[in-house]
Amino acid sequence: MRNKEGAWFYFFISPWLLGFSLLTLGPIVFSIYMSFTDWDLFQTPQFIGIDNYRKLLTEDPIFWKSVFNTFYYALIAVPLAMAISLWIAYYLNKKLKGITFFRVLFYLPSVVPVVASSLLFIHLFAPSAGLINKTLHFFGIIGPAWLLDANWVKPALIIMSLWGVGGGIVLLLAGMKGVPSEFYEAASIDGASSKQAFFRITFPMLTPVIFFNLVTGIIGALQTFAQVFIVTEGGPDNASQMIVPYLFQNAFRFYKMGYASSIAWVLFIIIMALTLIVFRSSALWVHYEEGKNG
Repeated sequence: MRNKEGAWFYFFISPWLLGFSLLTLGPIVFSIYMSFTDWDLFQTPQFIGIDNYRKLLTEDPIFWKSVFNTFYYALIAVPLAMAISLWIAYYLNKKLKGITFFRVLFYLPSVVPVVASSLLFIHLFAPSAGLINKTLHFFGIIGPAWLLDANWVKPALIIMSLWGVGGGIVLLLAGMKGVPSEFYEAASIDGASSKQAFFRITFPMLTPVIFFNLVTGIIGALQTFAQVFIVTEGGPDNASQMIVPYLFQNAFRFYKMGYASSIAWVLFIIIMALTLIVFRSSALWVHYEEGKNG
């Protein structure tokens, strides 16, 4: 009976196994081989050993600039988005009339297609006709050229990233709903203020959700592509160039598939290292209801 059930199990998952092998595992293995070759998509790949990695790490200033830009973006955008998400979720958790409308309002931007939101921000950040600079001008402030200024293009992209905080807000709201009301009642009896209740009860109980948002936020920020590709194309003067757009340019604009594959694997190593660091540190600050640290 067990053998029969096992056979049916593999029969039903065989479409997934076939798709995974052909469309995921196969390309991953092939990209490892490609990273050691010189291939332009049209000629036969030429094996060149570690030359792609040597050139990438020692001779390519644009790559290191893209790494700096990516980390600059991630180190500011991820904590800022998490803090704003937590702040908004705290107030959206209040039992007020019409609060459901505001929950939907804050979540809607996160489901808007990234192409549409990127085109929207191109107009918002326009130097003279953009709504942001017009608003600043109303208060007597001369706004920068944002997307055309090397000093302001990364802050502009960070501001754009805050458009999608709704996903994190929903997860934090769900976490807040899961905090037992008895904890707050006991804290109220002991005379705890709302601030003390938040930092002693709400925040520790939300650390598993915050941990999840942190990991996914880091991975997403390091793989930022669409905003840069659509809005700035890495300019001006590579001031907004990031790792994944640079990878894309090498692969499909310069037809350096081997070199692009080496960039992909260096990025993979960076993401894995940072993720492992976050997981290792989680035992110090992530708390679970059972009293065990994650």
